[in-house]
Amino acid sequence: MKRVITFLIAVAVIVSCKNEDKELNKDISVPVSVIDLKLQSIEKFIETTGTVNPDKEVSQKSEMTGNYMLATNPATGKKYALGDYVKQGDVIIRLEDKEYENNIKIKSLELQLEISKQVFEKQQSLFEKGGVTLSELKNAEINFINAKYAYEDATLRLAKMNIKAPFTGVIVDLPYYTPTTKVDANSLMFKLMDYSRLFMEINLAEKDLVFIKPGQKVKITNYTLPEDTLVGSITQISPAIDADTRSFKAVINISNSELRMRPGMFAKGEIVVASADSTIVIPKNVVLSKQRGNTVFVVDKGLAQERTVIFGLENPEEVQIISGLEKNERLVIKGFETLRNRSKVKVIK
Repeated sequence: MKRVITFLIAVAVIVSCKNEDKELNKDISVPVSVIDLKLQSIEKFIETTGTVNPDKEVSQKSEMTGNYMLATNPATGKKYALGDYVKQGDVIIRLEDKEYENNIKIKSLELQLEISKQVFEKQQSLFEKGGVTLSELKNAEINFINAKYAYEDATLRLAKMNIKAPFTGVIVDLPYYTPTTKVDANSLMFKLMDYSRLFMEINLAEKDLVFIKPGQKVKITNYTLPEDTLVGSITQISPAIDADTRSFKAVINISNSELRMRPGMFAKGEIVVASADSTIVIPKNVVLSKQRGNTVFVVDKGLAQERTVIFGLENPEEVQIISGLEKNERLVIKGFETLRNRSKVKVIK
């Protein structure tokens, strides 16, 4: 009899403990973090990658044989070097060849031009007074024109001795030659780039053709410059689809006025194809995909409320909510994985 009584007491104690555990479980609050929903903007974009190239680029070569002389950069007071910023028309290299200069005879041609001009002007004056014939006037004009052409040709030939920057830019290649060393015609003297504007050729999937239009904004980033985002735009779109890759080509022009991105860098582009302002936007990673649809949790009076939401615009990080959430509601962004509808929660930072 004692054994039976002991057994019944033990069972009663166990049941009582279980009931106490259940009551305790009812009071457990799940810790969560929340954000207050505010109206904001969102952009839908198509991602692409490519190599950026300079808007202007030239490999300047010598047009004649001569002795190499590297000029001094007036901005630094030193000989021109890689990375120097130069202006259009700056003389970077001079080729010296006294024999070449003498053969051009620039001084003689200049005097000949001056004399022929004076003769022509005198003949014009005499012709008006009837002192010379029309034939004599035309011959004087022909001599003046020929002298002018000869002098201009000589000037152009002499100009070949000064190798100038054809546009404003940065020296990116400057082969070394020993000063006064004789270099041959068609030798590379320097390479110049203007990369204040860049362009990037890209290939996009056939399915994206209907979304891409000229003038669309593009956000450009590089993995070495994660905090710097440049702005570009679509300028050219090929209407043809490559049969092998099922893709089409497009060109992006990029503003790079501060020279933050360098030619040859591999860049990522986000082509903005749609946008919305003053709308509910939430992080994608807080959405739970369930059989009845996409759901999230909000906190109301200490309880988790499950909401089914309908998406609008999307990008890899965010999604627009067009139904299911309201402004100023408190969205659960951490701790939502184990929640159920009407779970008791405790909001933490």
